[in-house]
Amino acid sequence: MKNFQHSITLFFLMFSLLGFSQERPATKKVKVTGRVIDKTTNQPLEYTTVTFQNPKNPSDITGGITDAKGEFEFNINAGVYDVKVEFISFKVIEMKGRNLQQDTNLGSFALVEDATMLNAVEVRQEVSTVSMKLDKKVYNVGQDMIVRGGTVSDVLDNVPSVSVDSDGTVSLRGNESVRILIDGRPSNAINMAEALRQIPADAIDKVEIITNPSARYDAEGGAGIINILLKKGKNQGINGVVTATVGDPETYGITGTVNFKNEKINLFTTQGYNYRTSPGNSMTDTEYLSPLAEYKFIDERRNNERVREGYNGSFGFDWFLDETTTWTHIFSYRNDNGDNPENTFFYNYDSNRNLISTRNRSNTQISKGENVEYSTNFIKKFKKDGHQLTFDGNVSLNKDDDKASILDNINTDERTFNNQKQTTTQLQADYVLPIKENSRFEAGYRGSFTENIVAFQSDSLNVNTNQYDTNFNLSNDFEYKENVNALYTQFGSKISKFSYLFGLRWEDSKINVNQLSTADYNAKKYNNFFPSAFLTYEISDETNISLSYSRRIQRPRGRFLNPFQNRSSDINIFQGNPDLDPAMTDAFDLGYLKKWKKITLSTSAYFNRTKDVFQFVRRENGEFSNGTPVVLSGPINLAEERRFGFEFTLNYNPFKWWRLNSNFNFFSNETIGQYNYVNSLGQDVSIDLDNSATGWFTRVNSKVTLPYKIEWQLNATYNAPQTNFQGKSLGVLSANMALSKDILKESATISLNVSDIFNSRKRINETNIANVLNSYSEMQWRERQINLSFTYRFNKKKNEKERQPRREGGDEGEFMGG
Repeated sequence: MKNFQHSITLFFLMFSLLGFSQERPATKKVKVTGRVIDKTTNQPLEYTTVTFQNPKNPSDITGGITDAKGEFEFNINAGVYDVKVEFISFKVIEMKGRNLQQDTNLGSFALVEDATMLNAVEVRQEVSTVSMKLDKKVYNVGQDMIVRGGTVSDVLDNVPSVSVDSDGTVSLRGNESVRILIDGRPSNAINMAEALRQIPADAIDKVEIITNPSARYDAEGGAGIINILLKKGKNQGINGVVTATVGDPETYGITGTVNFKNEKINLFTTQGYNYRTSPGNSMTDTEYLSPLAEYKFIDERRNNERVREGYNGSFGFDWFLDETTTWTHIFSYRNDNGDNPENTFFYNYDSNRNLISTRNRSNTQISKGENVEYSTNFIKKFKKDGHQLTFDGNVSLNKDDDKASILDNINTDERTFNNQKQTTTQLQADYVLPIKENSRFEAGYRGSFTENIVAFQSDSLNVNTNQYDTNFNLSNDFEYKENVNALYTQFGSKISKFSYLFGLRWEDSKINVNQLSTADYNAKKYNNFFPSAFLTYEISDETNISLSYSRRIQRPRGRFLNPFQNRSSDINIFQGNPDLDPAMTDAFDLGYLKKWKKITLSTSAYFNRTKDVFQFVRRENGEFSNGTPVVLSGPINLAEERRFGFEFTLNYNPFKWWRLNSNFNFFSNETIGQYNYVNSLGQDVSIDLDNSATGWFTRVNSKVTLPYKIEWQLNATYNAPQTNFQGKSLGVLSANMALSKDILKESATISLNVSDIFNSRKRINETNIANVLNSYSEMQWRERQINLSFTYRFNKKKNEKERQPRREGGDEGEFMGG
């Protein structure tokens, strides 16, 4: 590894010197200024695009965007240019052959709205699109009807390369080791899967997929990063969007985003209420192989009706202190209450499949969650374009209280209490310094400080006193503390058609995993270097190829560490492992992008090597419940995992009224390791965890404009079978559909969508544990859902482009054409 780090450092220095050594002949520079306004309102048009094109060399283009006052100022080479001023939904203004040999003020440009252009824009903007950066892909959620009235989980499950399984677990390219950010910050949610179901889809602006993050980003997440950007509203004046939804099973919701902006301040808020019913079910058929098992076959059937009621609100403002300084404050609050009654039946058989007995176990779960968060962002831009300093701060408090009452017609009744409280503080500073025209240096600091306290109590009914007694063997007070301080630096440059970006990140981690009830304290301290390298070559304006490397870390958290047992079943139990070590990943990626007139192809091949990878193992814990061996599942560290794969995303527009996009991902992974334990017979058992497996999934999305301007959208996803060392998961096909129609002169839209048309979206597994059991299971987290949504826009056109500033320090690829 040292040799590799030395090679990266040498490579970095060579290209840095090469970037500084590029000399260009002296060219006269002139300053060009002007202003752009809306002719109807006389309001300045911020983020209007102004371009200067050399008519003799059309590929020679320069320019930029206007500021908050609608003004622009650019330094360009003296010469003759065609000047173009354009903003979406407005008529373009062009000036041909303007001779600019000295500093020139072009005056004011008054743009007029263009209904014809707006219609054309709608065709381009309605479907989720992808834009490529040097180190990420950005998916604009757009007018995606499939997710209307849904949640963040529904949105992610419609994004190429991303999958969300039946219980809400998110994976990227088939790998669950993914870091999820919201507005560039790690989510402070205790239960990530549940938190993603509480944020309405209508509050999302776009999703960034960063499969191989640079040193600028948090090193967490072996598979990469998913950054969810929420709508904040940036348009001039007062405007907004409100969406109301009703559905079956019983669902109600309303979400609104409103903003007001002038030259000094931008106020924005998002408010939402939702009530969702999500009935689910599961089944497990098990054959027990142990000679001590009283029942040789047990069929387990479970039904539940998950009900969630929640409020999600935020308020914020951008304060424009001057033309170069912006200070942003955002306050958010979320609460949700849940009720999840579960009813489980156990059908017990002898070796000849004769029914011996039936047992019923009902579990009534009640939960209450609350989240309070404040974040601030300070941006100072200096005179040179792209030269800036930013500060970010975030403080949050998250509470999650769950209680369950478990009634069993054979075993002792139980009740559990699980109260969690998590506090998080995050600080970050980033500095960006452009060097010459095509080079940039960056450096920064990030500190993240988290404390999570879990109080879990399990009580059993005493039949003699008819009172509940605490089971201290199952109860525990659990404390998790994580302090991570990080420093990073990176340098990038563009030399002709070749771009590079090299970086190095250092993270110092201090982790405490404490079981307070048993006085078992576990402290871990480690620091690591995380190098990254990105190389891109532009074959042409429509084609580029890229090669990247980064080192990543995956720290175990939450249910992975907490040793309390899930008691919804007393024979199939999940338990965390407080002794887990972090997993370290080396990630390599080779990408290719090609654009044609009607087709865009993005493809990549990737390889990840992970040490101390997490792996879930099922084994006997030596106990019996009604004569049945108790099977415990939980995570352990394996020696190593190697994952190789390739994917491609294809966008095809055969006709103006029909759009297709598809994503295909194939991967193979090889795990190496073994696990030793003692079974119910007192025998030492060694499980060979060496395994090689392949898997793939594909997604196809089609959108068609029908007569009377009715939009029809259909997508289908197939997850192929995949083997593991203790069995395999079976293939699952699912599909969603939506219809949409604009009304009220296109100021409103009514949509009908059906999620999981065939009610087939399940997690299906076969498990085989030598000398222990063979089982088949199906789990459906949510059954088919039908939603009807109504969206109303005021002072805002259907597809009007949000006039949002780009955070220049956050897109490494922009200045290098990546």
